Amino acid sequence: MMKTVSSEPGAASHPDPASAARPTVPGATVVAAPGPLSVEPAAPEPAAPEPAAPEPAAPGPAAPGVAVGAPGSDAETAARLRLAVTRLARRLRQQVAGGVTSSQVSALATVERLGTPTLGELAASEQVQPPSMTKMVVGLEAAGLVARGEDDSDRRVVRVALTAEGRRALQRSRSLRTAYLVRRLRRLSDAERASLEDVVRLLEHLVEQP
Repeated sequence: MMKTVSSEPGAASHPDPASAARPTVPGATVVAAPGPLSVEPAAPEPAAPEPAAPEPAAPGPAAPGVAVGAPGSDAETAARLRLAVTRLARRLRQQVAGGVTSSQVSALATVERLGTPTLGELAASEQVQPPSMTKMVVGLEAAGLVARGEDDSDRRVVRVALTAEGRRALQRSRSLRTAYLVRRLRRLSDAERASLEDVVRLLEHLVEQP
């Protein structure tokens, strides 16, 4: 039989019943101190950091033709009006008599409105460069739609006037555009046409304002 060796002279070494009865706690730290053993719980592991929330994407540019502003605001109404008027004007320009372009019809209408404008006045009203207007007038004159003449007070100044054929071409173009609108109006209901009359009065008032 094996004998236990005592750490003190003359004292026998016996196992401590309290030590044998203490359970071993997994992950715990045992502190050696006089008296009963004390067990400290293990420190909890730090929680993993939460992922950062993604930053909101920057708004992209507005699509062409999209209304701007809050619904019902002046900006939104103005954007819708601009788009509708632009589309309607584009379709009306396509309604021209044979052999005459929309730009030529516009120039003829300006000559009629101004009477006998100079080339400079006609170019300024049509918002084109004088050389471009001169080229257009030459083409209109060759087609017999306008005539050029000298100014009574200054022979260096050239004025433009409509011919009888130019007036007929302008009237044909207007008739085509009016007929186009009549066809479109006939697709509307009676209530819609009545509402459109109010809209036309508002548009006339709008363009008459300075």
